[in-house]
Amino acid sequence: MQKLKLLSLAIGIGLFIGCNTSAEQSSTETTEIPEAKYSLAQWSFNRDLFAGDMSTIDFVYAAGEMGFDGVEYVNQFFIDKAEDFEFLDSLNAAAEEAGVKNLMIQLDRTGNLCASDEAERNKAVETAMKWVDAAKYLNAPAVRVNAHGDGSAEEMKTQCMDGIGKLAEYANTQGVQVLIENHGGVSSRGDWLADLVGSLSDKEVGSLADFHNWCYETVDGGLWGECRNEYDYYKGFAELIPSANGVSVKAMHFDSTGNEPNLNFPKFFKIMKDGGYDGYLGVEYEGNDLPSREGILKTKELAAKTWEAVYSAK
Repeated sequence: MQKLKLLSLAIGIGLFIGCNTSAEQSSTETTEIPEAKYSLAQWSFNRDLFAGDMSTIDFVYAAGEMGFDGVEYVNQFFIDKAEDFEFLDSLNAAAEEAGVKNLMIQLDRTGNLCASDEAERNKAVETAMKWVDAAKYLNAPAVRVNAHGDGSAEEMKTQCMDGIGKLAEYANTQGVQVLIENHGGVSSRGDWLADLVGSLSDKEVGSLADFHNWCYETVDGGLWGECRNEYDYYKGFAELIPSANGVSVKAMHFDSTGNEPNLNFPKFFKIMKDGGYDGYLGVEYEGNDLPSREGILKTKELAAKTWEAVYSAK
């Protein structure tokens, strides 16, 4: 009997120790890192495209060769092709062959959706609608628009609500989402843009949050140029992330360790992690120091390194 008691006690201790060891092992297991999805912004090749050394079709194949999952077009590189279905068919075929998804068309040069003049706004809406149709044809789920126009911040909000709101209502019928980017003027104020997007949330409008583009006032008063007033990058990014259905992971320079000296990648990625962002990481190299392809790959490498470091941290 005594032997049986001792045996039972030993088994019990063994089971207890075994359970405790398992608990310790489970508590020290590494956090599973979610897989990142990468898209390539066409603007990354802007120098090559403007010079005529690359076509939009070439861009699609280059994205596939560099291991990207999707592509984000910029319409100004095929500005006369919105209703050219033979051309759009060629993009669809190239994307399929390259193994990438058509994710977005970024709209420029389509007029000011937030202009004070109603006729001008309506004309911009009509022009942008053609690009919404093109996005649908490409099975791209989104178009990016600019909140550009004239007037005070409050006037601009009212005008944007009308122009972008009308476009979004149409886009909804086509299964395409309208995204607004922090992209010059008052749209580069994170608080203002977050408020606008929130006011348009009933029309499924979202944001495209860019690491850069936070200059809301230039010296000469234009959209682009020498900056007089710049919004806090990280505050603005955090304000846009809750409504973001795209991010622009931008780099312009690299130091000797491969980091972007002027943009705190870990801080941006921590904001994404904390905000629960799980969309594509839109790589956009906007520098001039390196050939486009090299700059793109360095930006993607930095993004991957930062993603792993931030998402593996407890």
